[in-house]
Amino acid sequence: MRHRLCVAPMMDWTDRHCRYFLRQVSPQAFLYTEMITTGALLHGDRERHLAFNAAEHPVAVQLGGSEPAELAACAQLAAARGYDEINLNLGCPSERVQRGAFGACLMAEPQLVADCVRAIRAAVATPVSVKHRLGIDDTDSYAFVRDFVGTLADAGCTTFIVHARNAILKGLSPKENREVPPLRYERVYRLKRDFPQLEIVLNGGIASWPEIESHLAHVDGVMLGRAAYHDPWLLASPGLQRADVVRAMYRYAEREVASGVALRHIARHLLGLYHGEPRARLWRRMMSDAERLARNDPALLLEALEVAEGRCQAARAA
Repeated sequence: MRHRLCVAPMMDWTDRHCRYFLRQVSPQAFLYTEMITTGALLHGDRERHLAFNAAEHPVAVQLGGSEPAELAACAQLAAARGYDEINLNLGCPSERVQRGAFGACLMAEPQLVADCVRAIRAAVATPVSVKHRLGIDDTDSYAFVRDFVGTLADAGCTTFIVHARNAILKGLSPKENREVPPLRYERVYRLKRDFPQLEIVLNGGIASWPEIESHLAHVDGVMLGRAAYHDPWLLASPGLQRADVVRAMYRYAEREVASGVALRHIARHLLGLYHGEPRARLWRRMMSDAERLARNDPALLLEALEVAEGRCQAARAA
């Protein structure tokens, strides 16, 4: 299925370099941009926000906003760039996002969200999805999320990525909102049973393949967040070797550095590649070495590969 395995949009993490790297690890995973607000896209640096490599497909742009006309205009910009999906952020609980009147607080206004979905669908042929929570604050009934999904389905949305927690809009940080509200996977399973015609993707707290396989018995797909970032090999295709990924990233880094990108912007996303391996610490040390990174030489990746794979004196000495 289209969304069987997804990597969540993560602010400051899932930039285009991260997504290119993740694509080398997994040819199939559906990737998402960081959230881009409508204001940033309409009035800011569109090239910086929307640039992506063709190798990233399938890739979705995640938009943050609550004005139907603005979201439609941004969807047109993203569709013109060739994104495979327009995703609307209805799950971010941060107070900064709430001040912009979007994110999780929009779950309190399902008719407005439905208008946003209709406006995007009228503007572009690109599929539209939403990412949302089970509820907000003490609104804690299954009926709430069921009716919310039903309203958006009536507006034409067919893909729902459900973070299986409530969002607490006051008193918890974004980090605490990923940890404190209890996970209720059964409610997401129930959404799939009640809306069999919709694509339901489960997000929240998933960190291993046994968990992924368990959830896939009940829903259409799963979305991994920080687990995929810190241990990207969770996504790896059978038969792939880490060395293959490093060599691909070396070639990518050569091109990007030649175009003016600092190597550190690429290398920071590779720190978890050898997570759990015997020389993971050595790999991380080399890939985060400020002095080496300052030289801006992509050969650092190949040097670190030799160490991580145990092929050089430095590794044997360690």
